[in-house]
Amino acid sequence: MDNAELIRRAADRYKKDIVAFARNIIRTPSFSCQEGKLVALIKKEMLKVGFDKVKIDRIGNVIGFIGRGKKKIMMDAHIDTVGIGDPKAWKIDPFAGIYKNDTIYGRGATDQKLSMASMVYAGKIIKDLKLEGDYTLMVTGSVMEEDCDGLPILHMIQKEGLKPDFVVITEPTDLKVYRGHRGRMEMKVVTKGRSCHASAPERGDNAVVKMTGIINEITALNKRLKNDKFIGKGTVAVTSIECKTPSLNAVPDECTIYLDRRLTVGETLKSSVAEINKLPAVKKAKAKVEVLWYNAVAWTGAKVDQEKYFPTWVLPREHKLVKAGELAGKVALGRNPVVDKWVFSTNGVASAGRLKIPTIGFGPGNEVYAHTVNEFMPAEDLVKAAAFYAALPQYL
Repeated sequence: MDNAELIRRAADRYKKDIVAFARNIIRTPSFSCQEGKLVALIKKEMLKVGFDKVKIDRIGNVIGFIGRGKKKIMMDAHIDTVGIGDPKAWKIDPFAGIYKNDTIYGRGATDQKLSMASMVYAGKIIKDLKLEGDYTLMVTGSVMEEDCDGLPILHMIQKEGLKPDFVVITEPTDLKVYRGHRGRMEMKVVTKGRSCHASAPERGDNAVVKMTGIINEITALNKRLKNDKFIGKGTVAVTSIECKTPSLNAVPDECTIYLDRRLTVGETLKSSVAEINKLPAVKKAKAKVEVLWYNAVAWTGAKVDQEKYFPTWVLPREHKLVKAGELAGKVALGRNPVVDKWVFSTNGVASAGRLKIPTIGFGPGNEVYAHTVNEFMPAEDLVKAAAFYAALPQYL
C-alpha cells in the first residue's frame, strides 16, 4: 500500500476525533483579541496527539512543531472570528457546536478556525505513519487576523524568529489549491470647512458639501482601475462617512469618509493614494488623504500596531509549491484539484505580499459562507483537508 492510500485511510480513521475537536473549537468563542481560551484548547490537543513542541508567542499565537529538519513549512489558520451580529438572525446557537447531517455549524465553522482541527490531526497522521523527513512543520493558530490580516504572521516571522521556506494558508478554498488574491488597504479622506449658524449657511464653508463631489469622483474612479486576468479588478468603495459639527443647527466644519480599496496586480499603496490625491474635487477642497493604522491590545496584553496596507500576491502557476499542492490535493481528493484564487484577503498578504515567501492556500469549506449566520463545515471536508496537510510535506 502506498503512502497516499495510508494517509487517506488514517484521515478517515480519525474522523470521529477531528469532529469532536472541531465541535469543541466552535464551543470556545474566540473573537479578535479574545482568543486565549481557544489557544489553551489547541495547545492541549497538539500535545495530546504528539506534537514535539508547542509554543505560545508574545501576542498569543499558538505554534505547534513537528520535526527538526532543514526545510521549514508553516501551515496557518487564524483562530479568531468576527462577532455574531444580531443573535436573532441565527437559526442555531452559534456556539453550541451542533453536528447534524455530517455537518458542523456555528461561528467560525467556515471562516476559519476549524482548519485547525484538520492540521492538528494531520500532525498525528505524520507521527503515526512515520512521515517525518528533512523538514520542520510549524502549525500556527494566528490571532487578530479578522482585524488586521497579516499582522500575526509578520509578528511570528519578524519578531519570534520563525523562518518558513513555504507557507500554506488554510482559509476556505472549497478544497481547491489557491495561489493568490487581491490586496487591500484602508484610507480616509478629510475635508475642512468653517462652521456657522445653520440659519445663515452662506456665512460658513460646509465640509460635508465639499465631500459630495469627492464621493462622486471616487465612485467614478472604479471604471478606470486596473484589471488582471487572473486576480481580478481593482475596486474602491466609500464605506463610512462622519462629520464634526457644533450642533444640528450648525454648518459642519469637518467631514471624513473611509475607503476600502481592493488592489490588483500593479497597484500599490503609493499609486492608490496618488489616484485619490489627483481627483479634481480633492484638489479643489484641499482634502487630506491618509492610510489608516491598526492599534490593538492582544489577549496576552501585548500592544500591536500596523499600517492598514495589505499587498496583492500571486504565486506563478508553475511554482514547485503549487505543483506540490496539486499532488497533495490528488492524495486528499482522489483527483486533480482545481487551481484558483481567493476573492477576499488572507494572512498571505504578509507571507507572500510583504515577505515574498512562496505561499498557497488549501482549506475546507466554501468562502461564500464566511461572516454569515449560515456558517457550516462538512465533516468530510475536514477529513480531506487533514489528508492534504499530512501529504504536502512529502512533496517538498
